[in-house]
Amino acid sequence: MVYHVHCKYTAVGRKEIVLFFYLYGLSELIVLFLDSAVIPTHTGAYLWFTAIYVGLKSCIFWCLMLNGFVGFQFAEDGTSLSVWTLRITTLVIWAISFGVSAWTFTDRTKGASQAGLWFFEFVFPLVMVVIYIVSQVILVLRTLDELWPINDIVFGTLAFTAGLILMYGFSVQICENVKHYIDGTFFGTLCTLFAVMMVYKYWDSITKEDLEFSVGSKHNAWENKELVHDFDGSNHSHDGPGRTSVSGRTFSNFGPPSPTNGITKVDPSRPQL
Repeated sequence: MVYHVHCKYTAVGRKEIVLFFYLYGLSELIVLFLDSAVIPTHTGAYLWFTAIYVGLKSCIFWCLMLNGFVGFQFAEDGTSLSVWTLRITTLVIWAISFGVSAWTFTDRTKGASQAGLWFFEFVFPLVMVVIYIVSQVILVLRTLDELWPINDIVFGTLAFTAGLILMYGFSVQICENVKHYIDGTFFGTLCTLFAVMMVYKYWDSITKEDLEFSVGSKHNAWENKELVHDFDGSNHSHDGPGRTSVSGRTFSNFGPPSPTNGITKVDPSRPQL
């Protein structure tokens, strides 16, 4: 997904949306070490990495929410104002969430309230997702001629909701029924991945690429292979910019214009190539 975002060189919000995918990839890398017990759960390192993950989770949803407003062009996308506002505020959200989580996990007096951790773990992500969905529905209805991108929003929302239900509602039942091989986290992760893919698909469907500046494309977007019938019945085909084939022969279109309406007289005394 990141590769295809980079290929759409002139697409709206390219620099902003790629930060969301980078943060998601980093969070999944960290959660691999946490869920697989590579970092022992009884160590202090596990608590600190968990706090880092909670902070990343919060800033991912914050980044997603801000990306929802890029299309409204409150600030021109790709500019320093837009990009650095997103980066700095995302870093601030991470720092706040990380601080609250670390304080809750490492408080030796056991007097720290868990309300802050509960807010960043459950309430904050849901609020950000709701704001993003509402903003994108408004954007599609107001600015686009077709409503197909709403399908991507619907599928992503359903996948995200299903992931939460499986992870927090039926995780114990799943774990017991499959002899503790997997639990709801497995299906929740898959559903979250599908929701992220729908975010990319939605962004890709509402952004258009200027073909003149496209990169990473292996085909010529301006190539035309259709046959054009001339007035004399001969077949012409355009093989690309500046090249024309007539009855099996290829000519350049960039030569000087002929003074006789395209018919050039051949001097029999001159040797022909």
